[in-house]
Amino acid sequence: MKPKILITGASGFIGSHLVDTAVGLGWDVWAGIRLTSDTRFLPLDKIHLLELDYSSPEVLAKKFLKLNINGGFDYVVHNAGITYAKRKADFHTVNCRYTENLVEALKISNLDLKKFIFISSLAAYGPGEPKTMRPIRCSDPQHPVSSYGESKRQAEAYLRSQSSFPFVIVNPTAVYGPRDKDFLEFVSLIKRGVEPYMGSYPQMISMVYVKDLAAAVMGLALSTASGHCYFVSDGHDYSKQQLGRVVKSVLNRRTLKLTIPMGGLRWTVFAVEKIYNLFGTLPFLNAEKLDEISRPNWLCESTEVWRTLGQSPEYDLEKGMKATIDWYIEKGWIQKS
Repeated sequence: MKPKILITGASGFIGSHLVDTAVGLGWDVWAGIRLTSDTRFLPLDKIHLLELDYSSPEVLAKKFLKLNINGGFDYVVHNAGITYAKRKADFHTVNCRYTENLVEALKISNLDLKKFIFISSLAAYGPGEPKTMRPIRCSDPQHPVSSYGESKRQAEAYLRSQSSFPFVIVNPTAVYGPRDKDFLEFVSLIKRGVEPYMGSYPQMISMVYVKDLAAAVMGLALSTASGHCYFVSDGHDYSKQQLGRVVKSVLNRRTLKLTIPMGGLRWTVFAVEKIYNLFGTLPFLNAEKLDEISRPNWLCESTEVWRTLGQSPEYDLEKGMKATIDWYIEKGWIQKS
């Protein structure tokens, strides 16, 4: 029989690629979505859609039991979560408490689950040491510097407390690829001849193409790994300027480099955040987020995951960014000329 897998957050950027990979493996795929989810990137004729409400483990359990799936799910990949919230408390609710509710629901349902994979984030560990620029490792202490990162750390701590539960934690670094809108903004600016950077200080980052991430997640599902975390990157270290050079090369563009002074940017973000606070909300770029993304060292050590899987990532930055930009052009997200 086909392995049965539930992928939550299935309609999003990473989630939709996880679905594509599972379908490509011939698995029986259940795509967990919200009522308002945009399903345009999902292969609707090859999967089952499942609307999920994570606010109650009992309600979730009833939903699972009503499905009457023979043997239950073999695998669950919990990818649902938020990277932006109008209130800091929402990060804990969605990323941590809802994860706990899903795990409790699976336990109540008594499903014969082989593996639960939690898609966390490098942010759950916080940035690496800036002087030595040593890549972050799973054995390092976790010191997140944002409410988002802390909510992921708390969810990981909960999973680690579940000694009899077959979990694996995946901590991706910066993920890019087709359907992603975050890197689209940077690509669009370079397309228009502007190459912006925050501050003039050196910054190093690890990155991973979304299809390599999806392949790693499915590989971990099939592996004997359990009760462990894995960083996932393409194994290379990149400077922020190198990212710009690669995008310029793919687009064949000359640019005007624009360095935004951090002092002025912090004051601007501080002022905007104060205005938002009057209405009890947060702007997308707030002081906490700015502090997180401006740290010099966001390198991670991903050798272990590829050694465990017995494979290597297929894409480096040049190959992955070309595939991404070609997709942007094909879909009309940026203009070809």
